[in-house]
Amino acid sequence: MPQALPNVHGDVFTYDENTLRTGCAEASASPRRRIILPLHRTQDALVQRMLNFLQPRTYLQPHLHPLPHASETIHVIRGALGFIIFNEDGSVKSLHELRSNGLGFIDIEPGVWHGFIVLEPDTVIIEIKRGPYDPAHDKVFAPWAPPENSPSTQAALDDWHRLFA
Repeated sequence: MPQALPNVHGDVFTYDENTLRTGCAEASASPRRRIILPLHRTQDALVQRMLNFLQPRTYLQPHLHPLPHASETIHVIRGALGFIIFNEDGSVKSLHELRSNGLGFIDIEPGVWHGFIVLEPDTVIIEIKRGPYDPAHDKVFAPWAPPENSPSTQAALDDWHRLFA
């Protein structure tokens, strides 16, 4: 099962209800409960723009972006996220409920430990980061959080959901 849909093509891209419906269906069918639609036309683009289609119970291990240029911007188009900023030791520093009602935006600088939970089905976000993407240097995963596909991920998700209850 792919982690991303094919990059879009052409000089102009606009999303419509069909794009959102298709992306959400792909995320539902994915064992990871999420899928990316790359909006940048090539993988070596200097600005990486992605639509992320997310379903509840997806798990992405908390991480930080270590490179000095690695700021990250997230805007919720549909649905809701519980965005968590962590301290170095894994304790919660701050909570941000991001919703598509106009209060769904966060921008973080490099070196910030963060993660999220999906609060509503068919959540769609746009993520913008500087490229090109280099998987070897893009993220440092939190040593205090379970890795993806660990038996402990569901307990971590349950704990984080309680933070937004």
